Amino acid sequence: MTSRPLRIGYCLSLTGPLAGNSRSARLAHEIWRDDVNRRGGLLGRPVELICLDDKGDAALGGSLYARLIDHEGADLVIGGYGTNSLISALPEIIARDRYFVGLMGLGANNEFGYGKYFAIIPTGRDPNAALTEGFFDVAAQQTPRPRTVALLSADAVFSRNPVLGGHGNAAKYGIKVVHEATYPLGTTNFVPYLDAVAESGCELLFLCSYLQDSIDLVRAVQAHPYKPKMVGAAMIGPQNTQVKQALGSLLNGIVNYEYWVPAPSMAFDGVQALMESYRQRSAGTDLDPLGHYMAPLAYAQLQVVAHAVEQTQSLDDQILSEFTRTTSFPTVMGDVSFGTLGEWQTPRVLQVQFQGIAGDDLDQYRDGSRLIIVYPADKASGTLIYPFEDARLP
Repeated sequence: MTSRPLRIGYCLSLTGPLAGNSRSARLAHEIWRDDVNRRGGLLGRPVELICLDDKGDAALGGSLYARLIDHEGADLVIGGYGTNSLISALPEIIARDRYFVGLMGLGANNEFGYGKYFAIIPTGRDPNAALTEGFFDVAAQQTPRPRTVALLSADAVFSRNPVLGGHGNAAKYGIKVVHEATYPLGTTNFVPYLDAVAESGCELLFLCSYLQDSIDLVRAVQAHPYKPKMVGAAMIGPQNTQVKQALGSLLNGIVNYEYWVPAPSMAFDGVQALMESYRQRSAGTDLDPLGHYMAPLAYAQLQVVAHAVEQTQSLDDQILSEFTRTTSFPTVMGDVSFGTLGEWQTPRVLQVQFQGIAGDDLDQYRDGSRLIIVYPADKASGTLIYPFEDARLP
């Protein structure tokens, strides 16, 4: 390899409210860097990652990317984690006409329509619907078929698109919305909201909540005398290791979206080696010890960039973008190809049910026996326990 490194620059929220997931993503990026450098780097050059901390302030995105390009010598730039971060960075990226592969942004390019943007998130061309279609699809297969749903969500920007998708999916599957409510972020007492849900007599309870809200909501649902037939769909939190530890067996029966779990149907080439490296390198640190939510997608993000560079033998933004738009990429998340706005051509969102969880030991999550894929059918690792009450441990 030549002595001059190939620099890839990006931003993550290494401090602030998104630090847990961002730091997990950074470790996956570092594992990729070490893997690719052992194989000789890219274009015969060792790869160096330059990661700047946006401190959880998405508004810093534009200035930080300008710094990466103008002062840090980044040969390539990639997107940080999440919709807000990507939306903040895109105007600067567009002004400079750069190739840009982002991580887990929901519809970040809808407003811009930028042709050099690509998203590493398996929600496909209609992310609003894809996130929760599996919840309604599985519900519609039960006997007797449920006919009613209540929608309860945080009053926040992140919940609006999933709720729109929930409405669309309910209509598609002939399920009537009989109750809808939002709660302020920071709510801790969910009893009044669940009382209203109970009064509606709904059979399904669609939740779109965030981290601590998810913890408090699950506890409240399990304690409330009214038990819908299915609960979950769009909760942000159950994917998180700290939330798993906080809730333990209270998660049993919840059905919710995931992007990757350690099931045989998700054992794509390279993912087992990645997760073993992640396990070893996160041990003894305060990082998420499982890494299921962030690590495969973050690693796949750089696999896409590397494949484009290697196949084109170029760092030219236009050449890389044209190649990425017309190519299928082998990644630890399976084969990935991109659509018009940079979204995945084919959605691959899972709905999983928590089953058989006992206590807060994280090792029980490592083999996929507690996170049962119930949708899509070609990825299923088990069957839904229905109704919700039957999945609870005594």
